[in-house]
Amino acid sequence: MNNIRLFTDSSCDLPQEYLKEHSVTMLPFYVSFNSTDYYKEIEEISIDTFYEKLVSTKIFPKTSLPSVQNYLDAFMPAVKEDANIICTCLTSKFSGSYQSACTAKDMILDDYPNANISIINSMQATAGQGLVLHQVIGMVEAGMSYIDILSKIDTLISTSRIFFTVGTLEYLQKGGRVGKASALAGSILNLKPIIQLNEGELLPVGTVRGRGRSLDKVVSLISEYFEQHGENYNDYDFCVVYGSDKADSLKILNSLENLIGYKLKLPLMQIGITIGTYTGPDPSGICFIKKWINI
Repeated sequence: MNNIRLFTDSSCDLPQEYLKEHSVTMLPFYVSFNSTDYYKEIEEISIDTFYEKLVSTKIFPKTSLPSVQNYLDAFMPAVKEDANIICTCLTSKFSGSYQSACTAKDMILDDYPNANISIINSMQATAGQGLVLHQVIGMVEAGMSYIDILSKIDTLISTSRIFFTVGTLEYLQKGGRVGKASALAGSILNLKPIIQLNEGELLPVGTVRGRGRSLDKVVSLISEYFEQHGENYNDYDFCVVYGSDKADSLKILNSLENLIGYKLKLPLMQIGITIGTYTGPDPSGICFIKKWINI
């Protein structure tokens, strides 16, 4: 056996049932609507409750990352059992979660110098991060060695992308992700932004007038990307993400499956509190990554 224990922060947005089935330990982010009372994502506030409050209060919430102590508490039982640890974190360009995990690792190595702890900067968020972890799970369950798995991760991460749209740029703007002028233009002209998350950064793709056209554009960008890079859809895993409402993402799912020619194995994934704070209640998009067996 490869004796590997898997960890992730809650930004990965993989369903809780999936994480439990594959024995992944999740460390939650925290969220607050008043800058005083912070609640653990999923454990103390559900995603649906979060979106209800986001829409009803019109308050821009604040998030807080898992602490160094949170990571120490999670890692130590596995270290004492001589397990090999792989922890997948939200891109370091969005959060200090990765650094918290690295600090915890360094502290553990002071007392357990032979411990094997690998902290992975996914360079992704939400289900993009989840797909990185999904590939790691596949390698672990296929019986690959710890070293062989680590040798593939950087290449896998480089193949991951998210194309998505949001109802408004207001939340991204308040979170410091886009300029104020873009948020104003979107609200006045009904322009819906199309955004790519690549190598840990949000990159603007363009704007489309109207929600329906923005959903169509997300799917067409997948076609353009694969044609441009000469890639085969069958070599990749895809998933569709949504925020507070599945309806638009079901349209994307249908169009995507028609494009790639097969049904997705992964379910629709709801964007959680950590990333939903910045996207607002209406994100919809497509995430993809090359399958580990094709690397």
